[in-house]
Amino acid sequence: MNTLEQTAERAAAIVCEAGEIALSYFRQDGLETNTKDDSSPVTQADMETEEFIRAKLAATFPEHGILGEEFGISGDLDDQCWIVDPIDGTRFFVTGYPTFGTLLALLEKGTPRLGIVRMPALNETFVGLDQVAATHNGKPIKASGVTKLDQAKLFINEAERTSSHYPALFERLCNSGHTRRMSYDCYPHAMVAAGHIDAVTDMGLEPYDYLPLVPIVQASGGVITDWKGQPLNIHSDGRVLSAATPELHEELLAMLDV
Repeated sequence: MNTLEQTAERAAAIVCEAGEIALSYFRQDGLETNTKDDSSPVTQADMETEEFIRAKLAATFPEHGILGEEFGISGDLDDQCWIVDPIDGTRFFVTGYPTFGTLLALLEKGTPRLGIVRMPALNETFVGLDQVAATHNGKPIKASGVTKLDQAKLFINEAERTSSHYPALFERLCNSGHTRRMSYDCYPHAMVAAGHIDAVTDMGLEPYDYLPLVPIVQASGGVITDWKGQPLNIHSDGRVLSAATPELHEELLAMLDV
């Protein structure tokens, strides 16, 4: 087992343990929800989950920096740093819908090397190691081989935002693919890696939303970039495309040229 694999094992254990904190609040009466400056919701579950992850990471990897959604930056982000999203999909979480996730990424000099998506309510864990392997609950996964958009299962994440900002594009997307669904957050991207969904368009994301997805999709054989086809990094504009194959990715990039 190499160093990255050992790191992944330790980090996955931390994320799985943290997911139990979120689950302890899930579908419980009296959960208080506040609104942040960007109009997104935040709960005590978000805060406690991130606090737990940050404390565990600091104890296990004291030399690493941390960037989290709720508590910002600790340490140096230039070398090795962790990106933390304690509950990706807080709106799903507060409405009792089970497709919220806890996300974690390890960056080395800005490059995502390790990504973890833990779905606490579904008891699913996706792990991706840069150029090594992607797994779902410990078993290898692979993106589908679909190469043509008219044969693809296409998910449009952030449909309202896409419709508002790019109405013509949204209409084209709604008339593309073999099957189309509207959704949100991390799970559809993880399903691309697992071979169940063929492509996902997304927008309005922050680094802690998309960076943990990068090693998982790539290690499964899929492609994940911004809408210009550029690699995702901490400074990307939050518009994301995941696809099962380079051919499908290129066909969708041409459509996303807005």
